[in-house]
Amino acid sequence: MAKLISGKEVSAQIRQKIKEEAQALRENSGIQPGLAVILVGNDPASQIYVRNKQRACEEVGFHAFEYRLNENSTEEQLLDLIGVLNKDNKVHGILVQLPLPEHIDEQKVIYSISPLKDVDAFHPINVGKIMIGDYNFLPCTPAGVMELIDSTGTDLDGKNCVVVGRSNIVGKPMAMLLLHRNATVTICHSHTKNLKEVCAAADVLVSAVGRAHFITADMVKEGAVVIDVGMNHDENGKLCGDVEFAEVEPKASFITPVPGGVGPMTITMLMKNTLRAAELKQK
Repeated sequence: MAKLISGKEVSAQIRQKIKEEAQALRENSGIQPGLAVILVGNDPASQIYVRNKQRACEEVGFHAFEYRLNENSTEEQLLDLIGVLNKDNKVHGILVQLPLPEHIDEQKVIYSISPLKDVDAFHPINVGKIMIGDYNFLPCTPAGVMELIDSTGTDLDGKNCVVVGRSNIVGKPMAMLLLHRNATVTICHSHTKNLKEVCAAADVLVSAVGRAHFITADMVKEGAVVIDVGMNHDENGKLCGDVEFAEVEPKASFITPVPGGVGPMTITMLMKNTLRAAELKQK
């Protein structure tokens, strides 16, 4: 049976380190990391995410600034607020909770955030920096996945790694981070031929496709490390991942559960990026 990779445990260890480094930064330079979170509208899931981010800030000793705009707020109002926060020295990280209402151009909003405060690492300047391996921030979910893989003691050098999913938020940057660690990387997607065979050759399999129980036992190599980024609901409305956990677990060497795997890592890496942004301010 596979060993479970506990995102809660790894996350708790990293948060403790962030808390200590943030305290040292305050004591040495008077800088307290500050994260501004902007929520437009009343999406219930987004409200939960924002609340969790505020709690994480409190836990590690950051300033948390929350800005709520109603769903009828204009794009101009949102861009004006971001412009103010870009200039605010107490704010080191700016996060606009997605998705945004349809009348607001998501890309324009992302581009308006200062790259030095873009703690989601979505701005094209930060995306480009990740490509060349000279970055300040990493996208939170892929960065969290790397921490989970490292927690297993797996040496990625020369390993065959397969990423299922090619989104800008997870799939593409995930592949790049694995490549930076000298893995041989294959990105799979809806047009990939012989998907089962490609996945079954992976030493490390990362699924971020967003389809419940998509990865089955015949797609997994004996002894593979399996990372499930999926957050789906099954036919009974129960939270589940992309991986058919019960049948894959006996074949894998390590596997992440859903919930409790990748999920807790994402907000923790957001805290790490915010701390990094505050440290850059010091230089």
